[in-house]
Amino acid sequence: MKKIITASAAVLLFACSTAFAEEHAAAALEHAQAAVEHGKAGHPKVLVEHASAALEHALAGAIVDKGLQKEHLEAGAAELEEAINHGNLGHAPEATQHAEAAVTHLKAAQ
Repeated sequence: MKKIITASAAVLLFACSTAFAEEHAAAALEHAQAAVEHGKAGHPKVLVEHASAALEHALAGAIVDKGLQKEHLEAGAAELEEAINHGNLGHAPEATQHAEAAVTHLKAAQ
């Protein structure tokens, strides 16, 4: 009986963590896409705001996700960090390129 309960709990935990990761990946993608839009419009400060929010979600999703999705979330997070760094320097075109790369990874994570 204990094995059945333990197995059931493990399945439920896995299902919840997968849903949790998917929610974070979706939110990260949404913010990363907004960062790209603002970067193309020449607004590096707003790009940084959205890229920072996307970074938080990507990292939170990478904590609970596994496999290829986790790798894409981590790669997306690295690109978002670069976007933030360039955006803080006022380099909108470079920041936008990194945000676009992040979007590509975050789409692959879903």
